[in-house]
Amino acid sequence: MIRRNARYVAALLAAAVLGGCGGLQKLNPLTWWSSDASGPQPLPLTEIKPTLTLAPGWRAAIGSAGSYYFTPALADGNVYAAAADGALAAFDVRTGAQKWRVQANRGGLSAGVAAGEGTVVVATLKGEVLAFDANGREKWKAPVSSEVLAAPLVVEGLVLVRSNDNRIYALGIADGKRRWAYQRAAPALVLRNFAGLAVGRGLVYAGFPGGRLVALSTSNGTVRWEATVALPKGSTELERIADITGAPVVGERMTCAVAYQGRVACFEAGNGQPVWSRDVSSQTGLAADARYVFVTDDRSALVGLALETGSSLWKQDRMLHRGLSAPLSIGRAVIVGDYQGFLHALAREDGSLIGRTATDGTWIAAPPLRLTLGVTEGFLVQTRAGGLFTFAL
Repeated sequence: MIRRNARYVAALLAAAVLGGCGGLQKLNPLTWWSSDASGPQPLPLTEIKPTLTLAPGWRAAIGSAGSYYFTPALADGNVYAAAADGALAAFDVRTGAQKWRVQANRGGLSAGVAAGEGTVVVATLKGEVLAFDANGREKWKAPVSSEVLAAPLVVEGLVLVRSNDNRIYALGIADGKRRWAYQRAAPALVLRNFAGLAVGRGLVYAGFPGGRLVALSTSNGTVRWEATVALPKGSTELERIADITGAPVVGERMTCAVAYQGRVACFEAGNGQPVWSRDVSSQTGLAADARYVFVTDDRSALVGLALETGSSLWKQDRMLHRGLSAPLSIGRAVIVGDYQGFLHALAREDGSLIGRTATDGTWIAAPPLRLTLGVTEGFLVQTRAGGLFTFAL
């Protein structure tokens, strides 16, 4: 069943009314947690006995994310970050010193950042993709068909962009000219999805409404394979939402994805043959390492599964309804952020809570980004208020 709170119910009612007008309607997961909600309340945090220290490193500020979902990017010794007001900046990955800051777009930004091959990319609600060089000078601007809500990707001389009308574009990194495009029809009601793309083995992997996972050739956009993560169920459009959420995860042998009101499933990365699936619903996504798959479910419980078989290993439910981000597996820990800006460390082997720290009190919606900080492993998070925080393990 769909979990409801006050804003969520309002969104559903609005969708039901607008549904009579026809056309695509979107529900926004970033509005489903609120301190004044009358539905399921976030579980208060209880004291833990930490056995892992999340040592704070540098911190910086970029600007508010607003109602969007911004993820920083790492390339060439820099961290690149963007904000809803149009700010784009580069920070030294070791010290956090700001190297440059520009106003990328006066009308604001809705997605970013992608970085690589000497190029930094952001996007707008008006369907503009903006590229800058490594010093913050604009290189080109290219239109796509609708708003862009997920960070693009830079790979093999291409900028890969997913617009919110279920189209994927490959733009040349040098000039922004379209190399190919892929389009897919959508059901009448979908999540306002911030799901990104993943690449590997010359393929770009994308999840779509209706629970479909598609692998496209990065060279020409042709479909290499298509697989079913989840099948829509129910008698109403609301019950039949089965959108893939978060970016797919590409491993050495398998590609995995998870759907809202659906399943988590893993497939052979080269040919899409199913390996296993489990019933798990997620609004945010998943992560994987060499042994495990970790999923943040739609109640903000974190689930640990065996990568090879999908068998259930553990479930941590002491942070229910706290709007947990998709996880990051790093070292012996799994890191997630919550709607109050807390970071939680769980033991990857058994899911026990082994560490916790605070940031600036605002939501950490995007998954943590892995960093190497000197000789230690670490990670970076960007908060809703625009704080950038690094931590070492």
